[in-house]
Order: sequence, then C-alpha cells, then structure tokens
Amino acid sequence: MWKAAAVTIHHLTTLHGLPVHDFPAEGEESGPPPPAGEVAWRLSRNPLRADEEPFETCWHRFLDTVDPAQVRALVLGMGAYGSEDDVGDPAGTADRLVAAAGRLTGLEALYLADLTFEEAELSWIVQGDITPVLSAYPRLLELGVRGSNGGDGEPGLRLSPLRHEHLRTLRLENGGLPGEVTRSLAASDLPALRRLDLWLGEEYYGCSTTLADLAPLLDGDRLPALRHLGLQNSEMQDEIAAAVAGAPVVARLASLHLGLGTLSDVGAEALLGGQPLTHLQELDLHHHFLSEPMMRRLREALEPAGVKVVLDGREQPREDERRYVAAGE
Repeated sequence: MWKAAAVTIHHLTTLHGLPVHDFPAEGEESGPPPPAGEVAWRLSRNPLRADEEPFETCWHRFLDTVDPAQVRALVLGMGAYGSEDDVGDPAGTADRLVAAAGRLTGLEALYLADLTFEEAELSWIVQGDITPVLSAYPRLLELGVRGSNGGDGEPGLRLSPLRHEHLRTLRLENGGLPGEVTRSLAASDLPALRRLDLWLGEEYYGCSTTLADLAPLLDGDRLPALRHLGLQNSEMQDEIAAAVAGAPVVARLASLHLGLGTLSDVGAEALLGGQPLTHLQELDLHHHFLSEPMMRRLREALEPAGVKVVLDGREQPREDERRYVAAGE
C-alpha cells in the first residue's frame, strides 16, 4: 500500500476482468493451480531476499509449469522491475517477453511494474523501451505500465511510433510522463484503442509533456475508436481542462477523467464554458481543489442529463497555497 500525497496504490487485484493469482514459489503450491486462462498470473520475486529464487528462474519455471498458450493476462512485479537501488532490469524483461511471444500466443493483457511504495516509489521505478513488447504481441488488447524513471544513465520509459491493430486499452501511470513518450503515442496508429489513461505528474519528477504534445490526441483524428480519455495527475490540470473544453475528441467520449491533479475553479469554469458535456456517462474529477459552489454548479449542469460526476477527494492547498498532484514521488 502506497500513499503519495493523496492516492494509495495497491497491487493489482484484477486485470482484463480476471483475478490476479500469484505464481507460487517452488514447493509452495497448495493444491492444483487454476486453469491457465482463468486468472491473471502475477510473477514477482524480491531480488534482495537470498531465500527467494531469481526472477529469471521464476520466469522459466512459469513457462514450463503453466500452459503458456492458454495464458491470457500477465502481471510482472519485483525482480522484473524495481528502482535504481535494487535489481530490476526492464530491458531484460522486455527481452524475455519478446523471446516468449511464440509461446504466450494467447496473451491479451499485460501489466508492467506492479510495485507498491514499499517496493519502489513511483518516481523510482525504472522503465525502458516498451515498443519491442507491443511489436512482439500484435494481438495484445490491454497494456498497463507503471513508472518512467531511467537507471544507470538510461532515458527511462520510451516508445517509438508504431501501428498496433488490436490494442484497446493503454494505461501509463507516472509521477512524470516524458514528452517523448506522449509525442510518440500521438504519432502512433492505434485504430482499436478505446481507453487511454495518462498520468502526467510533475516536472520535478520528469514530466516534460506539454499541451502541444497532447494536442494531436485531443483533435481525435489519430484515435478513431476512443471512448474513454484520462488526462490525470497533472500540475497543469487547469490548462488541460481548458484544452479539453474545446477538443473535438470529447464529442465521442463516454467518460472523461481529469482528476488526481491540481484542478481548481479556473479549470472547472473552462469545462462549463466549453462544449456540452451532457453526453458523457461519467466525468471523474476526484482529487481536486474546487470550491463548494463550483462543485454544486458542476452537479447542477450535468447530473440532470444523467452524467455521473465524481467529485470525491476535495483537497486543500498547502500553507503556501500550492496545489499538488495525487501521485508524484
């Protein structure tokens, strides 16, 4: 369990609609394993514990124990990923995934770096190039990635522009999203993508994404199937709200998430003064800095039309009036 400012990050309990099941250590099995395709398999080994098998050993034993062709969802934690201070090799993990693509032929969902605060703070999680993984799994439907830091002088989270025919859900959880990743995402061809969640974070923790980087995503041309958009956890949440207020993509969304960041009455006013939002099923602004009158105005404007307006987590600025994102460090 991890609390950074105002959000608590747990280990995943479900992925792709499947319950997460920890792949047991050798000799710790208690009864027969579940059918390979009925759970999301979580592989995690603490590299700092001498009594735990290395992740490399765990990985190969998993492929040899569970029918890999039937595996639909996979969650990778410690050992596959970590911080600069422990053993986590995102490049090696990507290589393993690419090498196993011929065996994991049914893989539909993948989550990279399921780590909590006790294992590695968000800003410490070392990531690498996720392009080879997406290329190796052209039928992947869902990808989640936590963290964006680089280790040993490496640039950290990377993505090259690509075409992926089947990806429906992409979630990047960051305390600081590099602009290079956002630009590559905007330049990619993702005709099936229905759900996009981006945590942008703070400049201090590596966010270099700008409104200009987000503009191609907001104009709607690049993502024809998009129905959910989350641009969250940003220190420029008011500016994002103003950009979204006139963005063509919003007209075909079913849900819009602009929470976890520094949204104030200024951003909410822009939303109310922009294009109609009454077609949405949900507007999620949880973790915000809105006044009570503004919260009331949002509800009065949208709830009669059937929009679910999520306004949980009203925050107060710090003593210096500084607003803060929910997940930075």
